[in-house]
Amino acid sequence: MPETYFTIRWPDGSDERCYSPSTVVTRFFEPGQSYPLPDFVHRARIALEKASDRVRERYGHPCSNAMAQLDRIEARAAAFEARHRVTCLEITQ
Repeated sequence: MPETYFTIRWPDGSDERCYSPSTVVTRFFEPGQSYPLPDFVHRARIALEKASDRVRERYGHPCSNAMAQLDRIEARAAAFEARHRVTCLEITQ
């Protein structure tokens, strides 16, 4: 299960490098695409929960780092209005 990072740009112009323990995020985000904030958070939640589940299947426990990343995304997203957008800049392994 290769660790994967996805870099995003928040509505305030700041960039953040986000962690996933799995490549599953590539099914939910595409570099260069911009997502409405609620959609972005929804996609991140599903992707990171699936990635954590993959860790559980393989190692017998969920991925706390994936869940911590989701917590950071949700907390940061709460600072913006729903009309804003988040852009996926790149996905790397």
